[in-house]
Amino acid sequence: MEITRLSPDDEVGCADAVAVMSAAAKVDCPEVLLPTPRGFANGLRYGWDLNPGQAFLARDEDGAAVGLLEASIPTYDNTNLLWAFGTVHPDRRGRGIGPALIAHAERLTAELGRNSIGLSTFDLPAADAFARRHGFERKAMEVNRRQDVAGLDWSVVQRLYDDAVAASSAYELIQITGTLPDELLEGMVAVTASINDAPKDDLDVEDDEYTPERLRAYEEAQQKSERTLYRVIAREKATGELAGHTTITVERERPHIGEQNDTAVARAHRGHRLGALVKSAMLLWMRDQEPQLAQLDTWNAESNNHMIAINEALNYRIITRIPDYQKSL
Repeated sequence: MEITRLSPDDEVGCADAVAVMSAAAKVDCPEVLLPTPRGFANGLRYGWDLNPGQAFLARDEDGAAVGLLEASIPTYDNTNLLWAFGTVHPDRRGRGIGPALIAHAERLTAELGRNSIGLSTFDLPAADAFARRHGFERKAMEVNRRQDVAGLDWSVVQRLYDDAVAASSAYELIQITGTLPDELLEGMVAVTASINDAPKDDLDVEDDEYTPERLRAYEEAQQKSERTLYRVIAREKATGELAGHTTITVERERPHIGEQNDTAVARAHRGHRLGALVKSAMLLWMRDQEPQLAQLDTWNAESNNHMIAINEALNYRIITRIPDYQKSL
């Protein structure tokens, strides 16, 4: 078996990577959202915010793709950490491919001068046993939920919005497509950083660090990855201070698919139902702006009870649970 780094310009390799992911998902989690080969390549080019990770494809002696390692390598913060997700083709499991991918991830972590490695898997007994066997400890649990936008009861969304408006009369909403106006950029740095108040459970990680440059990099990466970025921002009327926001992206290759990128409310402005306000307002906007949008995926820590309550009120359903493991090298 040979493990080689994938280039985003390797169309065959990116297609093979997605094929391995698709074969594994049929067994492990049939409903999980997977990228297309083009989307996978864009992820290797641009990442979330122009900080792309690396991917490595394992091929057998006949050249068939049998495994995939995806490595996220933070550069804005947590620069001691590498985060890995490994996938083995279901027809080739039990032949040492998984251990080889983990060993490769650990070597890469050490070569980069980092001393902590994280691992995400699907919530399956075999995956948990694999992680623990290789010295990882479970530190947190994420939950992937999906909203069936096409089947939404819009009266429920409207009622949630109306109730939130009544509780937040001191605030107004701003809708933005694409890049932020320069005059809102500094305020959005502080609001975006509010995501650090979300639960981290037992993960040994630093807070995310945000700057105007990083927010611009996020916008550029989404645009270059062929996604339309939408923001709904709550602003306090009396002070003009930005108080909370939600963002989603809609794929242009598959415009029926959207992803909830972020929802956060600044600590000083909590207690006014701003989370429910911006999320319900976003849905009502998307009903008109992106009428073909059929599904919207979101990810939260399982312990984030407040945001989960809003999602459940908006009829999100669980797709999968994703344990996060970590170990020191």
